[in-house]
Amino acid sequence: MEVTASLYAEGELLRYARHIALREIGGPGQARLKRASVLVVGAGGLGAPVLMYLAAAGVGRITVVDDDTVSLSNLQRQIIHAEERLGMDKVESARIALAGINPFVAVKPVRARLDAASARAMVTGHDLAIDATDNLPTRHLLNAACVAARVPLLSGAISQWEGQVTVYDPARGAPCLACLFPTMPAEGLAPSCADAGVMGALPGIVGSMMAAEAIKLLTGAGRSLRGRLLMQDVLWGENREIALCRSPDCPVCAGIAEERA
Repeated sequence: MEVTASLYAEGELLRYARHIALREIGGPGQARLKRASVLVVGAGGLGAPVLMYLAAAGVGRITVVDDDTVSLSNLQRQIIHAEERLGMDKVESARIALAGINPFVAVKPVRARLDAASARAMVTGHDLAIDATDNLPTRHLLNAACVAARVPLLSGAISQWEGQVTVYDPARGAPCLACLFPTMPAEGLAPSCADAGVMGALPGIVGSMMAAEAIKLLTGAGRSLRGRLLMQDVLWGENREIALCRSPDCPVCAGIAEERA
């Protein structure tokens, strides 16, 4: 602990003591979390547990991007928000919640919808981007920006009773989103949660898996989900994994060279 104590405010080390006790994280790993800057796009169902656990873990800087406001139908699953904040911008509601969890984390709320012009600027300067969105056009914009900036993209998705998590990172050998889905599906093939429904606890399960993966990526602990898609079916209590490969003809990442070890 002596090595990293100068990074922390008085009493802050005790907050992270259970992380520091883990040999896979320890003091150096916690210091990496403290220095990290993470972009989270989406402050809804998946974004809620991701943001809450990253703040609790002591990630130094978190930028949260969303253009929506808190509505009553959100509260069944978006546990970062509260009834007294109905009508408030989700990013501001998230900032308030995260300040209550950990005042040592710098949270930057950005009320905006990602577009082609803003996505690259949003990603720049972050160590990791997290896709907690609910629509494919935004996912593809974020993916392209991350590929260009060589920033890993941790992505989660949910629908009804099922969820999935992976890490898109062509600069380090993993495919990008466009390797798997080079074109948009026909309208109606990928319905939103509003249309298809979602079991309330599912975003918490998948979002917590995403938060754990983020902590691993930032600290270097364990084996990441680069090149692997982890799928969870909570209705039947099953999970499975699919291996993913880069596409040599990918319209987004084909020209991206892998970093040498």
